[in-house]
Amino acid sequence: MVVPLAAQASDFSQPWLRSDRALVIDAYEYNPIDWQKLSTDKRIVGFINKASDGLPPPYSCTGNETETRLCKALFRRHAVARELFQTRKMVAKSLGLKWGAYHLARPGNPVDQANNFIDFAEPGPDDLVALDIEENDPTQWMSLEDAEEFARHVQRRIGRFPVLYTNGTTAKHIADNRDKYPLLSRLPLWYARYKPEIGMHFPKGNWQGYALWQFSSQANCNDRACPYRVPGTPNDIDVNVASMNADELREAWPFGGLLDVPVEMIASVPIPVTRQAGLAGDVTLSFAPVEKASALLALAGAFHAGGQQYPGRYGAAPESTRIAADHPVSDIPDSSAPRGAGQSFLQAISSYLTGFRDQLFAWASDAPPVGIDPATTATIPMGKTER
Repeated sequence: MVVPLAAQASDFSQPWLRSDRALVIDAYEYNPIDWQKLSTDKRIVGFINKASDGLPPPYSCTGNETETRLCKALFRRHAVARELFQTRKMVAKSLGLKWGAYHLARPGNPVDQANNFIDFAEPGPDDLVALDIEENDPTQWMSLEDAEEFARHVQRRIGRFPVLYTNGTTAKHIADNRDKYPLLSRLPLWYARYKPEIGMHFPKGNWQGYALWQFSSQANCNDRACPYRVPGTPNDIDVNVASMNADELREAWPFGGLLDVPVEMIASVPIPVTRQAGLAGDVTLSFAPVEKASALLALAGAFHAGGQQYPGRYGAAPESTRIAADHPVSDIPDSSAPRGAGQSFLQAISSYLTGFRDQLFAWASDAPPVGIDPATTATIPMGKTER
């Protein structure tokens, strides 16, 4: 997958003024579009339309008269919005525009919402899919923890990940807590901020650049002034800029991969010099960075520390205990202690993690096994919502 790596400095300062930067429109069902006029702007490369909103409406209505009327109205709105969505999709593609869809995330089961989104949008292999998190407020919008599961389930169903749409505050929170949100923090970022300069406020973390920047909306566009006016659209239309030209954006679309994780260095150590060079004097010390311990290494270290502090907490592990289907405890090597009743289960797990870490490091020197991605191997219990 082609994903943005790092944006240039100019891409954080009114990049829409540059003629070589591609633009994308995003709209919802109440935005009127004059397609003939819109097609005259050759900088518009893509069109992203709102698809689903939270959980699907019920197909059958119960309750008193008022509740039934409201239920039926919600379903009619859902049906009309879906028909308009499919019509716009056909028109946009006929004009040569890239197509995308976004899901407005609400509180509620994230797997059911992901299924609702995919069933509504019916994304093709080249259609962008996006998760819209308006604010980091789980009482009003989907929680970030649920958003992780939403993104994971989208990947299960269509084989790729969504783009993450969110504002500067929420993006900064995810970037600052990327260990807590290992999947969200690696999704291509669709950044919403209506300021001409964003360099000082851009979230960073795993995001060295943005996939799209929503720079214009009803918040900063009116009859008197607007950052960019798209022909055939009203003032409340959302306009986005990419940190690439039109051909590059078409190649990168639909941004379905995960971003690489930058290597974090927490210290530097001096590189040793020979005794002869040191005695001769006039030595310039060079320093090498030390990589931050990986999560797996840290977990193994935690087991070691816990085992030393509470050596008998879990007692000895019986020979029949198994850590995984192919790894019985009796088969796990431990260089620090002989096997026997005296070895704690904690020590056995620690040894297993250390061995698994060594295997990962060995894989890193070559190509990783096909199909293995630690960010996507997590699962949830199978149930009626799984597909």
